[in-house]
Amino acid sequence: MPSFTFKSLLVFASLASLPAALASPVTPDIVPRATSCTIKTYTDATNLSSCTSITIAAQTVPAGQSLNVTGLKDGTTVTLSGDISFGTGVHWTGTLFTLSGGKISFNGNGHTINGNGAYYWDGQGTNGGVDKPKYTVALKHSGTFTNVKVINVPGHAFSVQNPAALTVSSVTYDNSAGKSLGHNTDGFDVSHSTDLTITGCTVINQDDCVAINSGTNVKFLNNSCTGGHGISIGSIKTGNVVNGVTISGNKVINNSNGLRIKTYADNNNASVSNVIYKDNTVTGATDYGVIIVQDYTNTGETGTATAGITINNVSFQGTNSVATTSSATMVKVLCYPGDCTGTWNWSGLKTSGGKKGTNVGGAPITGYTF
Repeated sequence: MPSFTFKSLLVFASLASLPAALASPVTPDIVPRATSCTIKTYTDATNLSSCTSITIAAQTVPAGQSLNVTGLKDGTTVTLSGDISFGTGVHWTGTLFTLSGGKISFNGNGHTINGNGAYYWDGQGTNGGVDKPKYTVALKHSGTFTNVKVINVPGHAFSVQNPAALTVSSVTYDNSAGKSLGHNTDGFDVSHSTDLTITGCTVINQDDCVAINSGTNVKFLNNSCTGGHGISIGSIKTGNVVNGVTISGNKVINNSNGLRIKTYADNNNASVSNVIYKDNTVTGATDYGVIIVQDYTNTGETGTATAGITINNVSFQGTNSVATTSSATMVKVLCYPGDCTGTWNWSGLKTSGGKKGTNVGGAPITGYTF
């Protein structure tokens, strides 16, 4: 019988275990490599879900076509490397540019998105007249959106419907060329938004600087609004809920209204709750400095508040300085009795310049004298 030394036994054991080791290799962690994509024309904006870094090159999108950068996954970065212009020659109603997906970081690098609105402007906006794109930019994502200029929009500038936290910053929206015929040229239309912050933006337009129609935890901070209809919550229609709004540090310059809440007449099952105005400055308001009404329609206020939409807890904190022209009314409140409730501490509101207003319907305002 052959004899085995201890050393030979160790060698034999090592050789015996070798096939098992070869059959079960150790797999290192693999980090997916970033995939860079470039959109040189609107037709390139397809199957973008695998892209983690997207560059949108300078281009003119043909008339009647949209630039849809959609289906993006979390962590995707999107940048502009040039200006985007939308061609004219077709009257149509599509959104011009849509950005959607998960948590996205968008940087416009100071470039311009031009809707060439002069082709569509007819003084009727999206309420009538020729067909025109309602929105120039639609944001349907979370993350950040920053550093871009938007000009000459046919209808509204931005539709914002973020499903999770989104910060919009350093955006300039200049629709001053539409002063005579631009209409319904809202800045930011906010709907079904969660944890939205709009900050450090400049809006020059002919309608609402921002219109918060539904959403939770919306902050409008340190922005500038010139020439339009002011900062608005609403118009609130059936089924819409706005809860938790902070409007702070803004400058509202030469608008028809300064700070506004409007609920649509004969609508119901909706509410506005927990609104804070803090340290805002309104100058040159030509109609109203502060206006909260429950009789709004697209064709004007009816003069009669209707039941069904509640407004709860509206406060003015810090120092809100509201100055109107001499022909304007400094404050107007028109509520359906019992539908404006909660705490309305207005000790942080200072008004000047115009006619004293009225509180009709019994809103429980304290700290301010009409």
